[in-house]
Amino acid sequence: MENLNGTRHPILIVEDDGKLSRVLQVYLEGAGYRTVRAATGAQALEAFSRETPLLILLDLMLPDMPGESLAQEFRKKGNVPIIMVTARSSEEERIAGFALGADDYVVKPFSPRELVYRVRALLKRSGGERKDREKPLSFNGGALVLDGTSYETWKDGEPVFLTPTEFKILLTLASAPERVWSRDQLIRRALGYAFEGYDRTVDAHVKNIRQKIGDDPRRPVFIQTLYGVGYRFAGKRDHETPVE
Repeated sequence: MENLNGTRHPILIVEDDGKLSRVLQVYLEGAGYRTVRAATGAQALEAFSRETPLLILLDLMLPDMPGESLAQEFRKKGNVPIIMVTARSSEEERIAGFALGADDYVVKPFSPRELVYRVRALLKRSGGERKDREKPLSFNGGALVLDGTSYETWKDGEPVFLTPTEFKILLTLASAPERVWSRDQLIRRALGYAFEGYDRTVDAHVKNIRQKIGDDPRRPVFIQTLYGVGYRFAGKRDHETPVE
């Protein structure tokens, strides 16, 4: 079965609970997605190498390796969206997951229908929003370039690998330079729905973005923090030279 987006890339379900894994498979395939299941980290890495997934559902408690370590391995291999699935519910654990590059975080027990909704929302923001994004945005003499069509980022001519959520947050900021965004506004724009614990979630994503684009928070060139308010983008947009 092809996915709704016309590709045959599967959603990789990494879950050692066979019953839950099967339920997720049924719901996702019922929604039009192709799936591949893995019960261990080793199986997941093999499946990733065999066919690059469209998205990964990652249980953090696997029998052969920590899910956090597996997430890091996935991030080394590519920028595939990751939804972490776990029984851990503390705010600190959720923030740690986002710091590792997760795009979303679901706590067990959860509704399979809600998870399908989250999958759709994440896939939409990681590759579906194309309107008014045809031309890359360039800032500070080409020092930072964002391509909203391909979801690619370059810093000083070198590619920067942002997660889909990180890219959406950065693109949201950069699309309206000097506008001040509250954390609530940013996370709603990036995730597409209200998100519990959004304050620290946004902070974790912004910290990752800054590290990846080399923006010193003490002397920021691109992302400024307005304490008690939110963030704004300070980069200067480059204007295209008209073609004669």
